[in-house]
Amino acid sequence: MRHSHLRGLLIGSTLALALAWVPLASRAQVSVSINIAPPVLPVYVQPAMPAAGYLWAPGYWAWSDDGGYYWVPGTWVEPPQPGLLWTPGYWGWGDGVYVWHEGYWGAHIGFYGGVHYGFGYDGNGYVGGHWAHGVFFYNTAVNRIPAGLHITAVFRRPVPAITTRVSFNGGVGGLQVHATAAQLAVARGPHFQPVAAQRRQEQLAGRNPALRESNNHGHPGIAATARAGRFSGAGVIAARGAPTHANIAHHGAGPGAVVRNHAAGAHENGAGRAAEAPRAAEAPRPNEHAAPHAQPQASREHPAAREQRGEPAAHREERKPPQ
Repeated sequence: MRHSHLRGLLIGSTLALALAWVPLASRAQVSVSINIAPPVLPVYVQPAMPAAGYLWAPGYWAWSDDGGYYWVPGTWVEPPQPGLLWTPGYWGWGDGVYVWHEGYWGAHIGFYGGVHYGFGYDGNGYVGGHWAHGVFFYNTAVNRIPAGLHITAVFRRPVPAITTRVSFNGGVGGLQVHATAAQLAVARGPHFQPVAAQRRQEQLAGRNPALRESNNHGHPGIAATARAGRFSGAGVIAARGAPTHANIAHHGAGPGAVVRNHAAGAHENGAGRAAEAPRAAEAPRPNEHAAPHAQPQASREHPAAREQRGEPAAHREERKPPQ
């Protein structure tokens, strides 16, 4: 009996892993499609990496039938396994509606609508780092690694400044970028879905009225978190132009919330300095939003669609990535 029980557990675990590692296109996906364009991306600073091995997943606008668009804060996440990279989700215009295409984990970065999420996600691929021999090498130009975190697999490669905050692909005012053959091949390849921490981040954001665009007018008080699911305390970052600390707490950030709006020398949305470009060119301020949008009925069952301080050179040992 014991052997049968163990065999059953092994089969069950193997099946669960197999189901997680399959092309997303082979699954029934429930996406959201609406007829109002998502807001522009807010400007915010990346919180410090909480521990080695985490990768940055940028924030995005999600949709709720009850409250319309709401901001899901960017956060640090552990990948499902070594060697995987995060392809962010994106909104795309098609057949008269805006459709959300969910992000996924895979061996390569796929198409994410050309959206400039920042912090290495410049609209085409990922320049925030790469895997080599089971180790992730971080580009310190866009990843905020605190002085107390000993990581030697680092390099520094400046990235261009972000010039657009448009958060959707196609349609009027959208990014006119098309997927390449290679990106389409990645989309058809095997993927891992978002991990549980990412799901929880979105769920908590959806229940927080302060993160609704109709309340924050595109400047969420919780734009990024150091750890998924922790919306108060150290490591919570507000967007530029967000409400004051007191207002954020009143709207639901939670008691004792520590919110940083802006800091000298910080990189906003990972807009690294191109050569030694002036800071003003790093992150242009997005347009202010007007009155809250009307709330249309959403249609489901659509096709699947340092503050970067860094460490002084004497404190960090740079290891050259293998070629």
